[in-house]
Amino acid sequence: MADGGDGGRGGRDPAGAAGGRVPVQPQERALWCDERFNFQATFLQCLAKHVPNIYSAEMDPLLEKQEEMVQAVILYPLECYLFGEDPDIFLEKLQQSGTSQLCGKVFKGGEATYSCRDCAVDPTCVLCMDCFQNSIHKNHRYKMHSSTGGGFCDCGDTEAWKAGPLCTKHEPGASGSAKENSECQLNEEIMENSRRVFPSVIKYIVDMLIWEEEKELPPELTTSGEKVDSYYCVLFNDEHHSYDHVIYSLQRALGCERSEAQLHTTAIDKEGRRAVKAGHYASCQEAKQKIKRHSENISQRPLHVEVLHADVTAHQKFALRLGSWLNKLMSYSSDFRQIFCQICLKEEAGSEKPCFISKLMLWDAKLHKGARKVLHELIFSSFFMEMEYKKLFAVEFVKYYKALQKEYINDDHDRVLSVTALSVQMFTVPTLARHLIEEQNVITTIAETLLEVLPEYLDKNGKFNFQDYSQDKMNRVYAIIYDLRYVLVSKPTLWTDRLRERFLDGFVSFLRILACMQGMEEIKREIGQHVEVDPDWEAAIAIQMQLKNILLMFQEWCACDEELLLRAYRECHKAVMRCSTNGRSREKTVFHLCGHTLESRPYRVSADPVSIHLPLSRTLAGLHVRLSKTGAISRLHEFVSPEEFQVELLVDYPLRCLVLIAQVAAEMWRRNGLSLISQVFYYQDVKCREEMYDKDIIMLQIGASLMDPNQFLLLVLQRYELADAFKKIKPTKNQDLIKQCNVLIEEMLQILIYVVGERYVPGVSNVTKEDVIMREIIHLLCIEPMAHSAITKSLPENENNETGLESVIDKVATFKKPGVSGHGVYELKDECLKEFNMFFYHYTKTQHSKAEHTQKKRRKQENKDEALPPPPPPDFSPAFSNVVRILNCDVMMHILRTILQRAVELEIHLWTEAMIQMVLHLLCLGLLEEKQQLQKSPEEEVTFDFYHKATRMGSSALNAVSVLMLLERLKRAPQLEAQKDTVNWILQMFDTVKRLREKSSLTTVAATSASEATKVDECSQDKEKAERKRKAEAARLHRQKIMAQMSALQKNFIETHKLLYENTLEAQGKEDAIMEEESMPSAIDYSKIALGPKRGPSVAEKEVLTCILCQEEQEVKLESAAMVLSACVQKSTALTQNRSRIIELSGDTLDPLFMHPDLPCGTHTGSCGHVMHAACWQKYFEAMQLNFRQRLHVEQIFDLENGEYLCPLCKSLCNTVIPIVPLQAQKINSEDAEAVAQILSLARWLEIIIVRISGYSVKNAEGEKENVPAFTSKGMGNSALEFHSILSFGVQSSVKYSSSIKEMLILFATTIYRVGLKVAPNEADHRIPMMTWSTCAFTIQCIENLLETEGKPLFGSLQNRQHSSLKALVQFAAAQRTTSPQILIQKHLVRLLGVLLPNFKAEDTPSLLEVDMFHVLVGVVLSFPSLYWEDAVDLQPSSISSAYNHLYLFHLTTLAHITQIVISSATESPTAQSSDNSEEARSAESFCREVCQYTSGSFGQDIPGWLVWDCVKKGIMPYLRSAALFFHYLLGVSPPEELLQVSEEGQFKALCSYLSLPTNLFLLFQEYRDTVNPLLQRWCTDPVVLSSLKRKSITIRYPRKRNSLIELPEDYSCLLNRASQFRCPRSYDDEQKHPVLCLFCGAMLCSQNTCCQELIDGEELGACTSHALQCGAGVCMFLKIRECKVVLIEGKTRGCLYPAPYLDEYGETDPGLKRGNPLHLCWERYRKLHLLWQQHCIIEEIARSQETNQIFFGFNWQLL
Repeated sequence: MADGGDGGRGGRDPAGAAGGRVPVQPQERALWCDERFNFQATFLQCLAKHVPNIYSAEMDPLLEKQEEMVQAVILYPLECYLFGEDPDIFLEKLQQSGTSQLCGKVFKGGEATYSCRDCAVDPTCVLCMDCFQNSIHKNHRYKMHSSTGGGFCDCGDTEAWKAGPLCTKHEPGASGSAKENSECQLNEEIMENSRRVFPSVIKYIVDMLIWEEEKELPPELTTSGEKVDSYYCVLFNDEHHSYDHVIYSLQRALGCERSEAQLHTTAIDKEGRRAVKAGHYASCQEAKQKIKRHSENISQRPLHVEVLHADVTAHQKFALRLGSWLNKLMSYSSDFRQIFCQICLKEEAGSEKPCFISKLMLWDAKLHKGARKVLHELIFSSFFMEMEYKKLFAVEFVKYYKALQKEYINDDHDRVLSVTALSVQMFTVPTLARHLIEEQNVITTIAETLLEVLPEYLDKNGKFNFQDYSQDKMNRVYAIIYDLRYVLVSKPTLWTDRLRERFLDGFVSFLRILACMQGMEEIKREIGQHVEVDPDWEAAIAIQMQLKNILLMFQEWCACDEELLLRAYRECHKAVMRCSTNGRSREKTVFHLCGHTLESRPYRVSADPVSIHLPLSRTLAGLHVRLSKTGAISRLHEFVSPEEFQVELLVDYPLRCLVLIAQVAAEMWRRNGLSLISQVFYYQDVKCREEMYDKDIIMLQIGASLMDPNQFLLLVLQRYELADAFKKIKPTKNQDLIKQCNVLIEEMLQILIYVVGERYVPGVSNVTKEDVIMREIIHLLCIEPMAHSAITKSLPENENNETGLESVIDKVATFKKPGVSGHGVYELKDECLKEFNMFFYHYTKTQHSKAEHTQKKRRKQENKDEALPPPPPPDFSPAFSNVVRILNCDVMMHILRTILQRAVELEIHLWTEAMIQMVLHLLCLGLLEEKQQLQKSPEEEVTFDFYHKATRMGSSALNAVSVLMLLERLKRAPQLEAQKDTVNWILQMFDTVKRLREKSSLTTVAATSASEATKVDECSQDKEKAERKRKAEAARLHRQKIMAQMSALQKNFIETHKLLYENTLEAQGKEDAIMEEESMPSAIDYSKIALGPKRGPSVAEKEVLTCILCQEEQEVKLESAAMVLSACVQKSTALTQNRSRIIELSGDTLDPLFMHPDLPCGTHTGSCGHVMHAACWQKYFEAMQLNFRQRLHVEQIFDLENGEYLCPLCKSLCNTVIPIVPLQAQKINSEDAEAVAQILSLARWLEIIIVRISGYSVKNAEGEKENVPAFTSKGMGNSALEFHSILSFGVQSSVKYSSSIKEMLILFATTIYRVGLKVAPNEADHRIPMMTWSTCAFTIQCIENLLETEGKPLFGSLQNRQHSSLKALVQFAAAQRTTSPQILIQKHLVRLLGVLLPNFKAEDTPSLLEVDMFHVLVGVVLSFPSLYWEDAVDLQPSSISSAYNHLYLFHLTTLAHITQIVISSATESPTAQSSDNSEEARSAESFCREVCQYTSGSFGQDIPGWLVWDCVKKGIMPYLRSAALFFHYLLGVSPPEELLQVSEEGQFKALCSYLSLPTNLFLLFQEYRDTVNPLLQRWCTDPVVLSSLKRKSITIRYPRKRNSLIELPEDYSCLLNRASQFRCPRSYDDEQKHPVLCLFCGAMLCSQNTCCQELIDGEELGACTSHALQCGAGVCMFLKIRECKVVLIEGKTRGCLYPAPYLDEYGETDPGLKRGNPLHLCWERYRKLHLLWQQHCIIEEIARSQETNQIFFGFNWQLL
């Protein structure tokens, strides 16, 4: 890190310090040293003299020059005086003598930080990258995150770590670290000098930073000279105005250019202030007013502008420079730090003024950003590095805590820039936190501050009401709450009386905050009109969330000490009572049921105000549970007398809250709007439920344990407003009211189930935290298998942000790893399924029904009954043991009986199935409880008599039947078939309990009850099981039968549609089959040759295709209307061999005929394979355009102007269509072919071509005759005859295409030209045919490359879409020639032949080494038929002519390519020795001799033949494979079987056979020796070839390297490390940027930053977008390192996010590093990214992503 100052280094540059300094005058240096002089006066005098001169040019500062002058004139003399010797030598010695054990590295925003989950005392304890890599923690469970800035590394702090506090770099005795505890002690003289220098320096810094005068300086800094009228208009940073608004205001106010305004704004944002105008006072004052006027509007206050005298700004700037100097000095010695801290903390004797450091802290909110940074870094490097002074600083901090927080709340800068953010560094240190609680009463201070900053939100009753709150202010208030959390983060192990008292004081203060929240924001049910505006609810819930962990921590702290717990309970109880006494004026009402009476105050949730916020009641519930857990509850009566306790009052408020939830579910509060629904959601959500919903259930359990059970249930019935529902009252006819009543009964029963059954809370029963977490996980996994992150999100976090998941997950679940996509999931172990409780209290309604369905389905599959009874619950702890009495009390029996009776008597509208399910569940709970009690104790001791109550008749006429009898009748009810199994289970359980009751002795009961129960089970279930088994078997047989039928249909379909399933998708014709039968077995199958006279037959299959738009079928014919494939043409650099080559962004002047062998940028055509009629497609496209015009405000994913659209079927992005041209069947007569073979040698064929081309030239040039050298010495004969002799080997009339096909040919060709060259469409441009051939060749090369990379065979493994598009593309490329003038095609052909035949070589013809031969091959083959064009008649070559043309053209390009390979690649000296003397090796040697001869010895003759042959064989493979694909799709000849498999050797032979080549390729040179030697000679003597051989130029080597994405490190932290070292090349500060990594080339870029934006074609583009234009022709793939996301971008306006290929151990990605788990590279996913690139699917992926996530439209991709 640069150590401060403005762009320069901090203290010095030891290497070049002496050389670069301006010498200091001797008398000036003497002034510092003379004892008689007052140091302070001399120092200030020197500053007054020099500082204004150094910092005079503030508008355009020369930073380096300023720094040089500061060093020479001020800092160097000062250091000499301070150290007494040369500063560099002294500091070097000090550096070597050791540094502090504390690391103390201050984090910048975005820097990677690491926390150890095993060893950190709390999550705020973090390590920097270096310390982490050198610590023991890298092998532990660690988390990594991006810092928000402002924290510092805790390495060396023993209080932050349970183990491994020091990394190897900071261990005592490690090189460069402190020797056994002590740093180098400074000598007394230097200490004395420091005590003299530091006060003056510190006082100057403090005075200047808090200086408020704009025009004047302090008298001691004013010089005697005349005051200059030089001022600056200084603009300050704020967080309210946007970047653009400030730029606009400056442009308007100063009349400057946008670039200048942007420069000012960037500097203001970074430094916090900037001089934007210099001049006289009046002109600066005028500028100030203008800026204020332009920046002010209705919603915003004006910008903060000041006019400062030039000398004031100079001194303020130098004060910061001195601060940086001190900061650097602090790192050298502990003595410096201690002296600095002493001076900063020293208070003036007898003065009330605060000390220096307090002055700066109190002034912090008024300082600008740059000054704050320097101040905070100084505090970090001094106070926080010395534990003793850290404590003293913390005391000062707490002393002014209220003032600082109030300043921060009124400030508008981010928290990270405020001095209040330092609280985390002090409050989280356990010993320091204890000290601050005991001595400074910090908890009380924080609690009081919280109340003092929120007075405007208190209503007349002293309750909070956050209507119309300010979000910004609330966010700042949360910072205070966080401070409370920091103080409480580690519990004390040892309690002193003082600590106990102070903590209790703090707790009481905190209760005052909770008292303001108890019952806040009360709501009343709307019964007339719907609320017009939803009230603000977010702030209250957000505060509740913030307080959740603090409430838990307070409860944990209280539970540490029994005395404290009881006293805290008393205080909390008093607070609850104070809040509950307000509405107690009304008279009590009496309610009778079942002979029981309840007296209570009248209150109805549906009519009276109710609040969801009851933190006091819930805190009391938490403390009560902890009393129960610790056993201290036995002493509770000493602190709260039973008379005071008033349990009914305590239960009432939480009960009202639960009733509110029930009434919302019953849709009684619909008119209250969404705000209530949102509050109810959060009330039960994992983020809040621990301190809301869960505590309310506990409070009801407390009530049930302390109240009479009948009274308790009557209170519940009354609050749920169900008193009448269970009396014999004629029900209403209103269906809505009946429905409401039913929902309320369901909700009430559910709460009763929870009160009795939910015992998994430590204290309510004897369970541990692990048991609780295990139960939560079991119930989550009973819904469905879940990912680790999903489980974590569903579990509550503790104060350390841990859920405890890892410690228990393996006991209950097994992990299932992910595939190439998706994530790993946990599946529940079978043995844990028995723990499933259908009425688990944390299930939402959706989760409840989903879990029930899943479990019933599972039991059905296992052939078991569908009963899902609750698992036996753990026993209540003694304090809660009375809760179970509500199960067997009279009122409960009445409720159960009433509901069952209604079901039996079929009063359909008065009961629901859910209700019955809950009643059955309560019966299960009662029977299980009685069974458990009977098994543990003798019958006479068991007072719980559920069995007797349930089997006893009711007293009244209504209750004339018992529950048991009702169940027997219910079993037969047809409408409750689904509950039949549960009823059976209950009846058996009744039987079991009855037997247990009847047994006399306990031992026999225990031994036999289980076996007897099973016998009973067996008897009653035998029949059912048999019936179930029979049904299951029948179902299995039925399934088998259906599967067999499906299989038969499938086979039949495959038989009838064989074409679709054939590997090559190109069936061989009947002739093939006949030929195979007739031909004798031989080495070569002549039907599988594509070139020359022995070419196999090509069969035009009848192709009938279905249009995806109109669904009509049509056969593809030349004369029919065109059918088209949707396609996408794009520029691509997927095959480039040289990424540094500059790509032309516009192709106006580009000549695309020749492709460089680097393959720098090609045009790729791909298709999704979906077919349409051309007319249908045009209608579809026009409809989309019309739709777009009508919806101008909607942003489109695609660019209709450029012909883009989404495929109607698969929604792939397309920008054109490929016309489907049918393949023309061609058959060669073997006799004719042999006859022609006698005459048409290569030499003759070349003569004919040369003459034909010469003839055209003569015609075209009107008599200008070219010199045509003859290849043979024979006379040329009659030239007229010779001109037409090309036609004598067979011609036929040209193919006639329908006008529709021709139109589509032109349209597609124009798109290729437009996209490939990035130019405006022009149908007549001469480059259109060139681009057609180029895209055909490049696409084939891409597919060949892809197949090789994937290790797939050349034929038979292409996807259907690739096969269709390649077939259509090659046939289109052949047909396109007919839509262009033939003269033009001939010109292109002559230029292409110029590479192969030197006769046609022109000035612009490239050398052999400068062209890609496969592109030449495709070009010459497709353009060659133009030589058959005559004026009078349109002709094309016959099958035989074509066969020879293709053969000779292919052989010529192959010979040229072999020469290319030998010259460029076979020049390496052999590393391995081989004595191979094969025929190929000998041929290679003879060829090399010739090349050597032609190149005058430039080509080395000593290269062994076997090496040359090896190079050629390997180098030519991609070319041969591409040629095989090209000719197969051009001619339709089936390939040999060997090319349908993957085999190196077999593949080469098969390719040679298919392409009519000898397997020894050098035999070609011998076969055509006379003809080729002159060509070879001309090729080799080319100047480019000779300079390449002399190594003067770099040529491409063959085979070209297969491109892949860059190599990424296995461990993600290595990437973070690289990112942390990244410095933006265009920025001089050490601010952390957003580094992104290009996955194509490995370049690290500075993203989303103005410093790296570039102006391209008048547009501002971000670093990534501009890089993509060069690296990937607009399409690129980046990894955002700090966010662990992949970004795909295309062009300037489109992009999307894609999951990074890094996974944690749970198989999940971690975008934004939110979870922070260690990440490792997943090769399969990285390979998937690679294929996405190589298959040219990036654009498709972006379009699909943008269609599904329209949220990204707001992102400005061009500035990425």
